[in-house]
Amino acid sequence: MTEYLPDITQKVLIQAPIEKVWSYVSTAEGISKWFMPSDFKLEEGFEFTIQSPFGPSPCKVLEIEERKKISIQWDTDGWVLTFLLKEIGNDTEFTVVHGGWKEKDAIVAKAQRPQSVIRDTMNKGWEGIVQKLKQLVEV
Repeated sequence: MTEYLPDITQKVLIQAPIEKVWSYVSTAEGISKWFMPSDFKLEEGFEFTIQSPFGPSPCKVLEIEERKKISIQWDTDGWVLTFLLKEIGNDTEFTVVHGGWKEKDAIVAKAQRPQSVIRDTMNKGWEGIVQKLKQLVEV
């Protein structure tokens, strides 16, 4: 039985209404401020590109639930990013789930490193990225 690496899950409570947080996660302009530049459009099936440190990453919008969820196919390794928003009083809980990891020794093509190494690096990266989103939105 093949054992795949677990999803990365990072969560943050943002002291802002859900509409404000949604504007940062559902537009190309907003996403570029806290994640990476892209030509994203909030449209299921829309194919776009994220400009990553390893070069352009082809992406596709998989699912949208207005003000609640966006799922994106990211790059060519089978990764899926899901942004989840949950209203908690006047605040918003934002969660990112980075799934689609393979077995730990499988090589990530663009980085030419094992999945386990890339996953650890990205887990640390997501910690900082969700905090950056929080700081931007709370201003």
